[in-house]
Amino acid sequence: MKSITRRKFLGTAAASTVGSAILSADEAGPNWIDAHVHVWPGDRDEYPVSENFKDRKIKPPAFPPSELFAHQKGTGVHRTVLVQMSFYEFDNSYMLDVMEKYPGRFGGIGIVDRSKSDVAEEMKSLGEKKVRGFRLYASSERVKGWDADAGMETMWKTGAEEGLAICCLTDPGALPTVHKWCEKHRDTPVVIDHFARNGVKGEIRQEELDRLLALADFPNTHLKVSAFYALGKKAPPYTDLGDMVRQVRDAFGSERCMWGSDCPYQVQGEHTYAASLSMITEKLGFLSAEDQENILKNTADKLFFA
Repeated sequence: MKSITRRKFLGTAAASTVGSAILSADEAGPNWIDAHVHVWPGDRDEYPVSENFKDRKIKPPAFPPSELFAHQKGTGVHRTVLVQMSFYEFDNSYMLDVMEKYPGRFGGIGIVDRSKSDVAEEMKSLGEKKVRGFRLYASSERVKGWDADAGMETMWKTGAEEGLAICCLTDPGALPTVHKWCEKHRDTPVVIDHFARNGVKGEIRQEELDRLLALADFPNTHLKVSAFYALGKKAPPYTDLGDMVRQVRDAFGSERCMWGSDCPYQVQGEHTYAASLSMITEKLGFLSAEDQENILKNTADKLFFA
């Protein structure tokens, strides 16, 4: 990345009326947190994608913070946890630049190369820059090699030592392996994304949900109540997901659950930011005011901003 362009990027912070006006710390209303958002620029020269993704079509072509702020305006969401986008792989530069440009507004979940001997030092270095979690792609196929992966062991141990969360994008088939690692590393903060993608094929399967609920036995394991657009009937108001939300609330307690939109994918077609948020604020009568406060703020605040 060219340093002069980076300085120009950071130098626009003071002039950015979008960020300051919408996410002003003294704005009235709740100070909620969106625990799962991806952002990326349209400039592929300044922020080139990984060689492994150069031939892939990126949709949408860009989703910068200004677009996110426009969707969040008036919702009470003032802070956001950014999740490193896959097509940048281990280059967290853009996420870090956004976090620096809007201090206090963003937390981060990065991606590191666990094949490198210095992966623990990289995690610690990023942790000092407020990257408080690290994403693992934990599909059924990928977890097969975890036991023989020294870098995986290092990541989980470093997570426990430094209070850095291991954030698993997993599926129901991989949950037994994730369960084993949570049991082995009980002191490591763990976050499971998107209900472990139960319902991505259109049906919520109780036997698969039970595997997810079993992770509640580990006090440091947390869950993202997120990506409503992609699960079950995949249509607002998403109330078909209500029973799954109730079961994870009952198992984990709302103090270990956090809401995430999964923008920009939550704001495509018929799906809107407000519809995702209203699932928690309006559609589920079994959620108490305390539950809502935990899911919309406290849990994510503890893990990614404290």
